[in-house]
Amino acid sequence: MLEAPYVGFLFRCYSNPVIYMLEGVAGTAVTTLRIVEGIRDQMARAKHRMRAELPRLYSQELLNNLFRHPYTRIEYVQRDLGLKARQTAAKYLDTLTEHGFVVKQRAGKHSYYINTELVRLFLEVSEEG
Repeated sequence: MLEAPYVGFLFRCYSNPVIYMLEGVAGTAVTTLRIVEGIRDQMARAKHRMRAELPRLYSQELLNNLFRHPYTRIEYVQRDLGLKARQTAAKYLDTLTEHGFVVKQRAGKHSYYINTELVRLFLEVSEEG
């Protein structure tokens, strides 16, 4: 429940606070749709490219891993793909790096594999809205 001073502030600042709130919701919805559509398009392109360039490496689980967050790590790939050997997950990610799907960055003793296209999408959408 909104407290009285807040409601009074809204009415003083905006002629119709309900319209103000709805405009905020609409703006958020538009931004969310841009992100979802962008991720869907990027995933489709990555899927086709991975199937063409790395057919033995491609799996839907690996593709999902690359788009679940803007970065991934060896442990995440190992867990999501059910790999027993850490070396196998590392080899997958190094192969993806060689083919330009991700960029490898070291921070301390950890390696992060960044999906730069996904990061670019987030930055572009945030700058627009």
